[in-house]
Amino acid sequence: MSSIFDKYIHGVEETETILFTGKVTRVKGMLIESQGPQSVIGEICVIKIPYGNASVMAEVVGLDENTVQLMAYGETKGIEVGCDVVASGNVLRVGVGENLLGRVLDATGHAYDKKGEIVPEAYYPAVASPPDPLDRKSITERIVTGVRAIDSLLAVGKGQRLGIFAGSGVGKSTLLGMIARNTNADINVIALIGERGREVVDFLERDLGEEGLKRSVVIAATSDQSPLCRLRGAYVATAVAEYFRDIKRQNVLLLIDNIFRFVQAGNEVSSLMGRIPSHVGYQSTLA
Repeated sequence: MSSIFDKYIHGVEETETILFTGKVTRVKGMLIESQGPQSVIGEICVIKIPYGNASVMAEVVGLDENTVQLMAYGETKGIEVGCDVVASGNVLRVGVGENLLGRVLDATGHAYDKKGEIVPEAYYPAVASPPDPLDRKSITERIVTGVRAIDSLLAVGKGQRLGIFAGSGVGKSTLLGMIARNTNADINVIALIGERGREVVDFLERDLGEEGLKRSVVIAATSDQSPLCRLRGAYVATAVAEYFRDIKRQNVLLLIDNIFRFVQAGNEVSSLMGRIPSHVGYQSTLA
């Protein structure tokens, strides 16, 4: 059972006594290069902004000899050559627990709904390895979506992936809200990736509703945020869903709206790093 001292105990446990630091040498859009610190791919770093005692959270996305390439989760405003870069020693982790129910999180797993700080029961890595294919269970049980048109015509199994494809503005998010409110799954984990800020509020108030939110965890990474936020938002949602599945042994319905903007964010991250030209998209191939 958690106590009021849990967050302070966790803060002491997470305190690094030896800091690995570096200096910013170049800023190009969302991509930041620094000389040091010693770090690994995926490690979270903090860039100190000298004015206003502010800081920006960033992730190590590339290493080139002594040059560390980072991508910021927030705005790069105020970052200049010479800013301190401090390595955290940790990859992106998500604080998980029963108190996530009814809450809205951002792309880093922190509270986004201004309802107070979330004290986690445990931490899950946001980017984890997939399970062994031979350990996957066969799909033998059917789930109820609560939408008669789906339940009467389609067989939706527990553990199955299901895609909803339609043009913009025809009701995909509304349908997801109907499923989240009426499904027989124990918990919903909903990732809103690349949505406009207004659309997030509309989904929470009109599509999901108060009753649906009570047994849901919502992760929002809006279109005005960095591509890394939109990319990691889906991973954070998956980590939360895996926690309730593995630790709490509950049936979890994971909804991502939408998967195209998640893929688009990955394309933007690769473009910023120079791996693929910005004008080149994902092309289909025939097997």
